[in-house]
Amino acid sequence: MIFITAKFRVLAGHADRWPQIAAEFTEATRAEPGCLWFDWSRSLDDPTEYVLVDAFRDDQAGAAHVQSAHFRAAQETLPPHLAETPRIVNATVPQEDWSLLGEMAVPEGR
Repeated sequence: MIFITAKFRVLAGHADRWPQIAAEFTEATRAEPGCLWFDWSRSLDDPTEYVLVDAFRDDQAGAAHVQSAHFRAAQETLPPHLAETPRIVNATVPQEDWSLLGEMAVPEGR
């Protein structure tokens, strides 16, 4: 899978509304057949920073995402709300879902 984490620093006046600002892009991406997940989180340390964790099935799914109409629309509609260019980590990972964090295993039946 292609595993991506991106940090978006949003203009302070737009930060509380970022989930609504990005909602159309988020919903359309989640509906893509090759999207495994597309999840936003807000930083606990910086209320203007949102972290996007997303994954796509394979290179074809990733290519379809960046070539989609909703991605092109987001390239136009999202940057006016940003304080800087988002930063990204993009890696191909040989798995298809989240792995269990064994070091913090919770006993079954709890």
